[in-house]
Amino acid sequence: MPLHTKKGYRIRASDKSLVLRFSTNSLLLLFLAVIVLLNLNTIITTDWKSVRFLQDGRVNLSVTPYMIVTVTMSALVCATVTLLYQRFQYDRVTQLFHRQKLARMILENGWYESKTIQNSRFFKDLSPASKKEEITYFPKLYYRMDNGLLYIRTEITLGKYQEQLLHLEKKLETGLYCELVSKELHDSYVEYVLLYDTIGNRITIDEVQAKNGSLKLMANVYWEFDKLPHMLIAGGTGGGKTYFILTIIEALLRTNAQMYVLDPKNADLADLSAVMPEAYYQKEEITACIDRFYEGMMARSETMKLMDNYKTGENYAYLGLSPHFLIFDEYVAFMEMLTVKENAAVLNKLKQIVMLGRQAGYFLILACQRPDAKYLGDGIRDQFNFRVALGRMSELGYSMMFGEVDKDFFLKQIKGRGYVDVGTSVISEFYTPLVPKGHDFLKEIGKLMQDRQDGQTACEA
Repeated sequence: MPLHTKKGYRIRASDKSLVLRFSTNSLLLLFLAVIVLLNLNTIITTDWKSVRFLQDGRVNLSVTPYMIVTVTMSALVCATVTLLYQRFQYDRVTQLFHRQKLARMILENGWYESKTIQNSRFFKDLSPASKKEEITYFPKLYYRMDNGLLYIRTEITLGKYQEQLLHLEKKLETGLYCELVSKELHDSYVEYVLLYDTIGNRITIDEVQAKNGSLKLMANVYWEFDKLPHMLIAGGTGGGKTYFILTIIEALLRTNAQMYVLDPKNADLADLSAVMPEAYYQKEEITACIDRFYEGMMARSETMKLMDNYKTGENYAYLGLSPHFLIFDEYVAFMEMLTVKENAAVLNKLKQIVMLGRQAGYFLILACQRPDAKYLGDGIRDQFNFRVALGRMSELGYSMMFGEVDKDFFLKQIKGRGYVDVGTSVISEFYTPLVPKGHDFLKEIGKLMQDRQDGQTACEA
C-alpha cells in the first residue's frame, strides 16, 4: 500500500512552491498537447528535411495566422481546464495549498537543519563558486484529508523542535482555517485531527437522531449521553439557543425518552405546556418537578438492582429502560428568584442528579446566558461533559464554559454558530441543526406526544 494512503503525503521543503510547480507542469503539458493536436496534420505532412536552420541555430519558420489561432485556443483550453478543476476538484486544490502552507510553516519558523555548501565549477579560474544551502534535517510531517477531516501527523524524536511540534494546534487552526477535533500522542508521533469546512458538516433537523445512547447534532458531532452525560448550553439572545433546545426535544421524543421541560421566564419553551404534560414555568411547579425527577432517579437506582437481568457495571439501557431528560432553560435566572434556603435545596438535588444520573438514565440539560460559578459550584459544572456556547460571548463567558484554554474564539455572524466540547476537552466550532422556514415546533412536538399517547392506549387495550 502506498505511503500516502497510510500516513498521508510527506511534507518536504520543496513543497514551499507546490501550487506553482503543480500548475506550471500540468498546464504546460496540456498546452503542448493541445498545440500538437491542433497542428497534427501540419506536423505529419511537413517535409522536415527541407526545414532550413539559420547560422545561430534557430529554425527558419514563418508565423502564420493559424499558428496564432492555435496558440490562443490552447491558452483558452488551459484557462477553462483550470476553472473546471477548481470547481469540481476543490478538495484536491485545497490539499495542495494546505501542503504548501505546512512546508512554509516549517521553513519560516526555522524548524529544520541545514549546511552551506559551495557549488564546484569545472574551470577553477572562472568566477568563484556560488554558495548554496543544503537541508540536512527536515521534520517528518504527514498530511492526509479523509471525509472532511484533516490528519496531520508529525514524528517525535526528542529533538530540539519537539516542543514546537507538540503544540501546533493554534497554528493549524488559524493557518488552515480548520477546527481541532482531537490530538492524540502515540509512541513515536503525535496526530492532529482537524475538521475541514466545518459549516459543510451542518445537518438539518430531520437528520438529528438519537440512537444507542447517542444524539447526532452535526455530521461529525454526537452527544454520547450514555457515556458522557449532561449537557450545558450557554448563549445570549439571538444566538439560536431556544431553537437548539427545541430541536433536541423533538429528536428525543422520537425515541422512548421521557421529557421534563422547565422555563422559569415563561418564554418559548413554556408554550410546550399546551402539548406536553411535564412542561412548567411557575416557581412552585418547577421546584416540584425537580423533586420528582430526583426521587424518580433514586427509586430507579434501587429498582434496577432488583431486576432479574441486572448486571454490575451495566446501565439502564441494558435493562431495557427508557432515558429521562430534565431540560432546564434560564437556570441562572431561576436560581436568582429563590431564597438562600430554596437555592441550597435545589442546588443539592441537581448535584445529586449530575453525580448519580448516568447509571439510572437520568440526564440533565441546563441552559443559561452565562454559567455563573455561583450557581454551578461544588464541582457541578465539571460534570457537564457536553458543553455548547452559542452566539456572542465574552472571554469571561468562554472561560466559564470551557475553563482556561489556549483557544482563539472568533465571531461569525451566523445564527446557530458557536463552540462545542463533546467531552474530550478539545473545543471545536459548532453549528446547530438547520430548521427550515415555517417549521412549527409546537405542532410537531404535539403530534409526537399524541402518537405516543395513542401507542400507549393501544398497548393497554
